[in-house]
This record gives sequence, C-alpha cells and structure tokens, in this order.
Amino acid sequence: MLSSENGGIEGQVNGSHGSVNNTTSRFHQFRRKLDWDCLKKTGKEWIRNPMNMVLLIWILCVTISGAILFLVMTGMLNNALPKKYQREAWFEVNNQILNALFTLICLYHHPRRIHHLVLLLRWRSEDVHKLRKEYCKNGTYKPNERMHILIVVLLLNLNCFAQYALCALNVGYTRSKRPAIGVAITISVAIAAPAIAGVYTIVSPLGKDYDLGSDEESQIHNHDVKRVKSLERRLSFSLSTSETSPKWSGGILDFWNDLSIAYLSLFFSCCVFGWNMERLGFGNMYVHTATFLLVCLAPFWIFTMAAININNETIREALGTTGLFLCVFGLLYGGFWRIQMRKRYNLPPSSACCGKPAVTDCALWLFCCWCSLAQEVRTGNSYDIVEDKFYKKPGQERGRPGTGSTVQHSSSLTLGRRGLSDDNRSPTAPLSMVEEGSSSRGKDATLQPPFQNSINREGN
Repeated sequence: MLSSENGGIEGQVNGSHGSVNNTTSRFHQFRRKLDWDCLKKTGKEWIRNPMNMVLLIWILCVTISGAILFLVMTGMLNNALPKKYQREAWFEVNNQILNALFTLICLYHHPRRIHHLVLLLRWRSEDVHKLRKEYCKNGTYKPNERMHILIVVLLLNLNCFAQYALCALNVGYTRSKRPAIGVAITISVAIAAPAIAGVYTIVSPLGKDYDLGSDEESQIHNHDVKRVKSLERRLSFSLSTSETSPKWSGGILDFWNDLSIAYLSLFFSCCVFGWNMERLGFGNMYVHTATFLLVCLAPFWIFTMAAININNETIREALGTTGLFLCVFGLLYGGFWRIQMRKRYNLPPSSACCGKPAVTDCALWLFCCWCSLAQEVRTGNSYDIVEDKFYKKPGQERGRPGTGSTVQHSSSLTLGRRGLSDDNRSPTAPLSMVEEGSSSRGKDATLQPPFQNSINREGN
C-alpha cells in the first residue's frame, strides 16, 4: 500500500519536473529565435526619437497617476491615508492630473484629425493618396474607402470632443457637485470611440488586401498621367542642378543676413513654422501651426484649470509649475522637425551638445527657438525644393551661395503641380518644378515681407 502511494507521489513529482523542463526548454528556444542585435538597434532608434521619449514620459505619468487613483478607490491606501479628507484630496489630485494628460494628448492629435476630415470632404486625388497612407493597409485602394475612412475619422474626432466635455466637467465642478452621469457618459465615449475606430480599421476593408486593378484606382491613375502629359505637351522644362552637399544658410546667430525673416520668426513664430514645414514637404501648414500653438500654450492653462478644485495650495502651485514646464518643453516639437529636415535634405549635423546631432537640434530649439526657425527658413529660401531634395537656384552659382538671393530679371514661368506662377528669374534660366503642397501662396516660395511686385514680361 505504502509502495503504491510512494510510486504515485514519485510519478507526480517526475511529471512536474518534466513540465518544468519542457517549459524551460521552450523558453530557451524562444530566446534563441530572438534577434537580440536587431532588438537593441530598434530600441536605440526608438529612444533617439524625441517624440517617442515624450510619449514614454506621458505613459509613465498616466500609469503612476492611474495606479494611485486605483489604490485610493479600492481602499488599499486606507492605512496610509486613514482620514477621509486625505483620501478625497489624493483622489482629486490624481483625477485632475489624468484629466489634464488625456486632454493634452487629444489637443495634440485633434488638428490632424480635423485636417483629415477636410480632406475627406474635399476628396481630391492627392487627398486620397494621403488618407490611404494613414488609414488603409499598405496604403492601397479599398472598396468604399471614403465611407470607411469617414467612420474612423468621425470616431476619432468624437474621442476628442468627449475628452473636452469630461475636462469641462472636472474643471467646472467640485467633486461633490460633479454630475456622475455626465462623467460616466463622457468617459465611456472617450474610451469607446478610439477603441471602436481601431477595431473597425482592422476588420473593415481598410485592413484587408484587395486587387489594385479596380476601376476607381485606374481612373485616379489615368487622371494623374493625363495631367502630367498635358503639362509636358504645353511646356518643356528641366530641373536645375541637384545639391548633393547642401549647407545651412549662415550660423544660428546670423539672423542679420535677412532681418525680415528674423522679425517674422520672432513675432509670427507659429505661422512661419507651419508655412516652412509645408514648403519642406512635412505636412499641412495649418496642422503644424495649430499643433505648435497647442503644445506651447495648452499645458499651462490645462494644469492651471485642473488645480482650481484642489484645496492644497502647495499642490496647486506644483500643478501650475508643471504646466509651465511642459510649455517650455513644447518647443521640442520644433526640434523634432528640425531633425527631420536635416535628415531628409542631408544638411550637415552639429555635435556641439553631448556629441549627439539630435540632442543639439533639440537644444537649439529649447534655448534659441527664434534663431533656429530663422535659419531653417533662410536655408529653405536658398534652394529650390523638389521631391524631397534641394536644387540649386538658377543663377545661384553667379551670386552669393547660401543667401537665398538671386538677380531679378524679366519674368519667367515656374511649373508646379498646382499650375503656373510668375517668378522673377533670368530669361535664360531653366524652368524648375516646385513640390506639391508647397505653401508659396504667392509669386515664389521665398519668405519675404509683403510688397508690390512689378513683373516685366518679355515682348510687352
């Protein structure tokens, strides 16, 4: 009897040891399959991106505040906070911090979501291409894509508006007077809307592969081909020489090279920044302008309003200081896009700060944002921008390079995807293309103070 029981126990022990060994062997096999060098390289690249670091800090703040709020709500901190008013104070502080953090992230994304809604309503061929890159798998054509993308975009905008309503309830009412039904509805919508949008993007035709030989795709492609051919028949054009080693236009403090740009960068920083980003091919001007304004101003106001319903003076001051601190670090938005500009156009890096070009770019925007912006605009003015490349301006070799100034002669025409525009250049200079989406909005893509142009056409 004892021997049988001992045998059963030994069998169970051996079985448990076997399962542990199997689990260990599977774990070792899994470790061998992982490409650790690739993971390390990917991790380093991810950390070097300033926007990813900001996102990581945001996630950490949300996690810490959310964990404290959960512990207070479940009573796990009752021993540490024995009095009710202490628990209520901690609840309200972390609730307001979470409210501010989620409102900030919505404010950051909302300009781009509104822009996508405008593109959907307009629905031009270039708009379709941009929206496909954002919402369609592999950026290719999908059946009824306009309707499906509209559903996703409306849900994402609903997420922002629900968060704004929740923010208003948290700021406008104390905890005792705050309507529980309103808070429950706004939280539910704010959480459900992006979740449904994500699931819908995967299960709808937007997340599936389809044959690209559809009629609608062919029509869009044929429309672009006919448009290019018609322009080629009307005009013959050639590009100026590509700049293989472009340079920044002057140093960071050489703003006297063009005082008009310096003044515009100082007094209209957000507008000039958005204009320059669109000209360089980094997105819509209005989206960049609104986003830059929000990341530099919204944190202070949101955290200040979040502190209204907190009775502790020290915590109120801490929240206000945090908002001001985040406003200053909103300038890193400009630093991030300076990094992208330097990499895309092969501009020379600087390792003056910590030996890292990316850190130097961010530091320039943190400590000298107006000078950095003026230098970026001057650099864009010094070249023709075509298909993510810098091209030497006609006559630049004869003039002074890097200043963005060319000798003005009789008018010639510049061929762009939007049409034809007048440009004061040499009559013998070749015609050059300008990038689609360029925000020149005038005679050329050089930022200049308003004045009346006089154009003398040949043959008049």
